[in-house]
Amino acid sequence: MQTVTTIAALRQAVEDLRASRSGTEEAAATLALVPTMGALHEGHLTLVREAASHADHVVASIFVNPRQFGPNEDLDAYPRRLAEDAARLEAEGVALLWAPGVEAMYPAGYATNVSVAGVSAGLCGADRPGHFDGVATVVCKLFNQVRPDMAFFGEKDWQQLAVIRRMARDLDLAQPHVDAIHGVAIVREADGLAMSSRNAYLSPLQREAAATLPLAMRETAARIAGGQDAAQTLAALEDALLGAGFASVDYAELRDADTLELLAADNGNARLFVAARMGSTRLIDNMAIGRSQPN
Repeated sequence: MQTVTTIAALRQAVEDLRASRSGTEEAAATLALVPTMGALHEGHLTLVREAASHADHVVASIFVNPRQFGPNEDLDAYPRRLAEDAARLEAEGVALLWAPGVEAMYPAGYATNVSVAGVSAGLCGADRPGHFDGVATVVCKLFNQVRPDMAFFGEKDWQQLAVIRRMARDLDLAQPHVDAIHGVAIVREADGLAMSSRNAYLSPLQREAAATLPLAMRETAARIAGGQDAAQTLAALEDALLGAGFASVDYAELRDADTLELLAADNGNARLFVAARMGSTRLIDNMAIGRSQPN
C-alpha cells in the first residue's frame, strides 16, 4: 500500500492505479474511495471490503476534518493513530492511503464552503450548526482530488449520506456520480450497539448501559410498525434511555428515509433516528421501520 500526503503525489498515485488494470489495456482500472477520519474499527473495514468487491483498487483517506467539529466538540480529543490504521488498511488490500494534513486540505487563504440545504436541517444539523457544511466541503474536495468511480459510506450516519448524495446530485458530479455513492449497512457490536470510534470514550459501566440504545430502538420501531401512536412511543423511548443512564436525548424522531422530513406515523418508508448522550459522549443510531427493520 502506498501512502501519500500531498496533492501532487496523490494525483500521480491515482494515475498509476488507473493504468494498472491487469488483463486488458482497453479500459482504465476502477477506483473506489472510502473516506474516513481514522480510528478505524470493523465498521470501516466492512466499507473497505465492500468497496473491494466493486472496484479494481480501493483508495482510503484518513483526515480528521476540523471544519465539521463545533467549538465545544472533541476535535483535540479525537483519536489519531495513523500507523495502526495504515497497517489495518494494508492488511485489507487497500492500494492507496491519502493522509493529508490540514495545510494540504485547507491551504493558506482557503475561503470556499459547500452548504447543502434541506437534508442538512434538523437531526444532527440542528444540534451541530455548521457540521454538515464541513462534511460536504471535505467530501467534495476528496471527490475532486481522487475522482473515484464510486464511494462508500456507512449508514450509521444516515443524514450524512443524504447530504453527500444531495451534494453530488446538485453539483452534477461525475466521479463519483450520485448513483455510485453506496451506503453500507450499520455494523454492530454483539450487544447491538452501532460501532463508532467514539465508543472508546465510554467507561465500562457506560458501555454496558449504552446497549440500551439499540434495544429500545428496536422495540420502538416494532411498536410504530405495529400501528402504535408514534408520538407516545417516541416519548416512551426517551424515558427508557434516560432511565437507563443516558444524560440526555438530543432527538428521537421518525423521518422519511429519503427526504428526511418529519413524520407523524409510518409512511412505509420511515426510519427512526436517535441521538443521545452517555456522559459526555454523543451516540447516534438509526433503524428502518417495518419490513426492512432492524437495519
